This record gives sequence, structure tokens and C-alpha cells, in this order.
Amino acid sequence: MARVKLDAVDMKILTSLQDEGRMTNVDLAERVGITAPPCLRRVRALEESGFIRGYHADLDQEALGFGITVFALVSLRSQADADLQAFERKVADWPLVRECFMLNGEIDFILKIVARDLAEFQRFLTSELTSSTNVESVKTSLTIRSSKRVRGAFAAPEKISIAHGDEQRAWLQAFGRQPARALLGGCAGFSATLALDRGRSANPAQSLGCTPQSFMGGGKAAFDPFAIPIFWGFVGAFQCAF
Repeated sequence: MARVKLDAVDMKILTSLQDEGRMTNVDLAERVGITAPPCLRRVRALEESGFIRGYHADLDQEALGFGITVFALVSLRSQADADLQAFERKVADWPLVRECFMLNGEIDFILKIVARDLAEFQRFLTSELTSSTNVESVKTSLTIRSSKRVRGAFAAPEKISIAHGDEQRAWLQAFGRQPARALLGGCAGFSATLALDRGRSANPAQSLGCTPQSFMGGGKAAFDPFAIPIFWGFVGAFQCAF
């Protein structure tokens, strides 16, 4: 299945919104170096395709009174898929657990737990976590401080892509049907032109609608009417870009 890669502008949009999700579309467009209308279309396409999952406020944990952060390494008695999913459903109901990751190796899960104080964490540990069904052991580590906190995560731009299919329809809806028709129609005309020319000549100059002399920069071009769709193909591409 063909895949569509994000370009540099898309990555700038994602990075900017990740750093400041409340910025206006005008400010975002100025930051990434494009005009406002295509910027808005790109943002909507990124939302529809799932790259942007939502917009959230970045709350100060300590200012809200949650000064304790603990990481808990949890091992289960059974690693059957049903038991793993049952534990994950249980974790989803614990508000003090902010993040949960399943691990490969001896430890099954690592939990990030926040609490107002050690007493609250101790109550959660003994009454909720260690007493849960199928929990065999829990090892905890209290954090001292945080030296790095980066919101979100990015791979290299060239490694991020989306598949054609449902996501492709989202892109077409976000960028508008008329420009998409123009581009697709132009591309179809371009393909038809090459197919017609392929039966008449293998000369690349003639396939582009001109004589060999004009193709190399000399003489007067002998315009080929079959090359007209090529022009509209570029027009369609220009419409989609702007």
C-alpha cells in the first residue's frame, strides 16, 4: 500500500502546535512560512488523519498539590492476553495512575503514579495496586526531581507517513474537492498524453509536444495539441498547493 510522507511544513505545524496549542491560525501560518488558508487546511488534514489527537492544557502538577511522583514496576502472575487486558482496564479506573506502559521482559507494566503526599500513595499502593487480582509483585521508586520534560514525541520527518485509504479521503476533504479534481484530472490528461505519444514516437521531445530542435533550445516549437492536458495538470497542482 502506498504511503504519503509528511513534509517539512507539516512537521513545523505539528511542532508549533505541540509547543503552543492555543496559537491562532494566522500566527501559526506566519511561524511556518505559509499563508493562512493552506495552513488551516493542513491542520484540519493532520487532525483528520490522526496526527493531532487533541488539544490540552499543560497543568502544573505541584501547584495543584500533587508533589509526589512514583514509578511502579508491576509483575503479574499470568501473562495471558485476557489477564493483561483485565489489568489495563483496572489501571484505567485509577486516577492517580497518569501513565501505563506494558514492557517486554521480566516486568509486565510500569506505572507513573502521582499523589499529594506519601500517605496517599501508601494507601493507593496497599489498598488498590498490590491487592489487585493477578498482581504478583510491585517494586516502586520515588522520584527526586525531573530534569527533562518534553511534550509529545517525534520521529525523523522522513520516517513519518500515513497510508492511502481512509486517511486519503480525509486529506481530500480537508484540501477541498475542486482542487483535488483539477489535480487528478490534470494527472489523468498527462498520463493519456504519454500513452498516445508512446504509440507515435519514442522521442521524449515529441512526447512533450515539441520538435527535437526546440526541445534542445533551438528552432521554433511545433506545438502538439495532445500536450494541452499537461498544462492543466500543472495548473491543478498549483491550485492544490495554494
